Amino acid sequence: MEDVNSWRGSRRNQGVVHQVTDAQPSLTDDIRRRERSYLIKMGIRLVCLILAVAVPAPWPVKLLLVAGAVLLPYLAVIGANQRGKDVPPALDMTSPNQNEIPRHRREIGS
Repeated sequence: MEDVNSWRGSRRNQGVVHQVTDAQPSLTDDIRRRERSYLIKMGIRLVCLILAVAVPAPWPVKLLLVAGAVLLPYLAVIGANQRGKDVPPALDMTSPNQNEIPRHRREIGS
């Protein structure tokens, strides 16, 4: 029994997980990432808008804050609509080492 517990304990302490697949992240994870990014950008926009109105600052600072409040919604929507930018590029199937039977070959029995 002691060997099994020591094996389980050593397995928990490993921090690196290797992925053996080129699969895309799940749609749920992708949507969660895009929603989080959108909410952070819109929160920054809200702070810019409140600071532009409430804080007595020189006009160049207020102009910068208003510009941030105006431009951030556009950037937030563009960023939220970018889907799967972490997706690996498609495999190149034109390499000479491909393991696929060419379509122009006749099959056995035809």
